[in-house]
Amino acid sequence: MNPHDREQSFKEYSKILEGLKSSFFERWKARKDQTASLDHFERLRTLGTGAFGRVMLVRQKKTTTFFAMKILEKAKIVRMKQVEHTLNEKTILQCLKFPFVIFMKYSFKDNSYLYMILPFVRGGEMFSHLRRVGKFNEFQVRFYAAQVALALEYLHYCNLIYRDLKPENILIDANGYLKITDFGFCKMIDGRTWTLCGTPEYLAPEIILSKGYGKAVDWWSFGVLIFEMSAGYPPFYSHEPIRIYEKIVSGKFKYAVHFGEDLKDILKNILQVDLTRRYGNLKNGVMDIKRHPFFQTIDWIQIYNQALEPSYKPECSDAGDTKHFDRYDEEPLEIASTDRFAKEFENF
Repeated sequence: MNPHDREQSFKEYSKILEGLKSSFFERWKARKDQTASLDHFERLRTLGTGAFGRVMLVRQKKTTTFFAMKILEKAKIVRMKQVEHTLNEKTILQCLKFPFVIFMKYSFKDNSYLYMILPFVRGGEMFSHLRRVGKFNEFQVRFYAAQVALALEYLHYCNLIYRDLKPENILIDANGYLKITDFGFCKMIDGRTWTLCGTPEYLAPEIILSKGYGKAVDWWSFGVLIFEMSAGYPPFYSHEPIRIYEKIVSGKFKYAVHFGEDLKDILKNILQVDLTRRYGNLKNGVMDIKRHPFFQTIDWIQIYNQALEPSYKPECSDAGDTKHFDRYDEEPLEIASTDRFAKEFENF
């Protein structure tokens, strides 16, 4: 793509983004639940587990459509002081609409649990695929990183900070494109926030130093993700979290021997402890990243339209294929006869 066409595509994309932002805020003002209940779904098997509950493959009885049902236990959320994060997640998922981020179709609750019904993304986690192949080639890294960059740009444009970017939170759909999931730490901000949250290897130095931070932390995590996709391991690693934090705050890391010059240069500029020098946080914002030589071959509108042929497509036999997900022990839902946490979750 020549420089003139490239700049034209940037202008064209900024108009698309403006429309997406307007749509997000229209949905934010008019947010209204689509009604459903547990009885509307047949529960099939667990796809993943977390601190507050599990995600299950379900089939909607009326339409036979497969969905992922996120089931969160109210008592655990309250005990771990995550009520605000959970309410944020539900509100945000109601309003999102972007090719590379998950959204919520329905939500409901009972005496013991909160439920979010999300699209079922059949290809499994990027984490599993990355561990299986070891590392991605530079074409794949660029292809995936471009989608994540567009997703972060969209979220930031909607005044959202994501705060939990990592391969475990990125799903690969049957077409080979990405979906960012798990919006439990996502928050609408105006300026700075102070909450300590995220995954040790992916935390930005300003979070560790309790300085108050903004959207630039997502770009730091984006740099960590590019490194891990390229090397097969993160740039700051230790068995002890305190050592990881020391390494992050120092900002010192070693490139893998096979890294090309453009890859090294973009990492040097994103994994930048000094916020006044970190790409994504300078006056040109995300454009410093999108214009970088590492992304020179990327047509951003083609990526947005999912018009490029991916080098990897997960093998999926049918709409309910779960071969790309680990097996878990199944546990019955134990729904209490009374709701001890009605007040905490009255706005869910």
